[in-house]
Amino acid sequence: MKAKILALLIVLTLVLTACGSKGESAAPEGTIVLRFWVHTNNAFIAGYEAAIAAYEAEHPNVDIQLENFDYELYLQTLQTAMPAGEEADILQLFGTWTSQYYERLTPVPAEVMTVEQAQQTFYAAPIGGFIVDGVLYGMPQEFNMEYGGVLVNKTLYEAAGLTYPPQWRTMDDVIADAQALTQVDETGMMSVAGFHFACADPTAFSFLAGIKQRGGDYWNADHTAFTFNTPEARAQLQFMVDMVNAGVVDPVVFNDSTNFVIDAFFQGKVGIGYIGSWAIALGQTNYPDFADEWDYFYLPPIQGDPVFVADSGWGLTVSPNSQHQDIAWDFVRFVTANPEIAAQWNIASGTIPAMPAVAESPEIAAAMPWVPKALAILPYGEYLGNMPDRDLVVYEIIYPHVLNALQGVETVDQALQAIDTEANSTFR
Repeated sequence: MKAKILALLIVLTLVLTACGSKGESAAPEGTIVLRFWVHTNNAFIAGYEAAIAAYEAEHPNVDIQLENFDYELYLQTLQTAMPAGEEADILQLFGTWTSQYYERLTPVPAEVMTVEQAQQTFYAAPIGGFIVDGVLYGMPQEFNMEYGGVLVNKTLYEAAGLTYPPQWRTMDDVIADAQALTQVDETGMMSVAGFHFACADPTAFSFLAGIKQRGGDYWNADHTAFTFNTPEARAQLQFMVDMVNAGVVDPVVFNDSTNFVIDAFFQGKVGIGYIGSWAIALGQTNYPDFADEWDYFYLPPIQGDPVFVADSGWGLTVSPNSQHQDIAWDFVRFVTANPEIAAQWNIASGTIPAMPAVAESPEIAAAMPWVPKALAILPYGEYLGNMPDRDLVVYEIIYPHVLNALQGVETVDQALQAIDTEANSTFR
């Protein structure tokens, strides 16, 4: 009993510490009040506030109260509130988390959207995470793409006598440009990385994409185990090591903790910086005085089609404890599946749309010119897969061992064996 009381007190404390965008003011009698939880991201919140205003204008009897939490606090709040049944009516959820939370979520009613309709409406990678055992539990808002996109410094390109924009047909072309862009100081230390790909997300997701593009897979047939120690994985990791040996980056000097790719790029230390398009807005915000000209482009595939894997990004779900699930789902559909509202949210948040109809729209092209450049490869995106612990596998197993191989601390075979063993141990 004491434990239950303590849990409820924790939930109450967390809820009271949330930042309410609209506050907790009493709604007029007869008004249906829905609570809506999201993580704190000013751009995301601005998009949600506009969507809420649009929905409430059409439904004056509905009051949607937006509450936001710092990222870590949001995770704690979900993990504490959901078992106690004290969560909000509508929950923003990262799609890849759905397989961990689905038992405490309500499935999307068929009259709102079926699995088949969802698969026709959204790209495969974003919708994939919201489907567990053939059941749809939410709708995505963004294509969380960490593969293939690079920041390119035009000033450094022209100073090196290279053609700009880049004329890349193969990865050999990228490597050749990167070698020309690389600089070392008087001590022999790399001062400008030609191609910085050694941070966690680009390292992990280019490793996984390379496996797929070479015809392999990192899952077994029924997705009950990982298969990282394969010829395709070995070829991809060796390719990445070979790029280091070609001198395009020093992974000791440039990695996730030293000269992080966004900071290093906007400090003029990187010619080609491998990072998701989310870095564009972040760089513009954090480095408004950066004088070099730059743009965002996409890499050619290793071989064949540009097959890649992606997380299922942020989207919306509904609590089974909501007293107004029908209205909550109507709002979710309004925000995620209405092309006009979805486009407004993507533009406000600076995210790649989860819907092809939105990604291909002139509004997106005008506001985010890097999205049209990705249209040719977005259909090749596949969902990462429901891992027992995605963050553990990607950030504490794949990235450290691949980085060890890049730095020469482990051989390619040692790194692959360690990744395979440690990743499979997460199933137990």
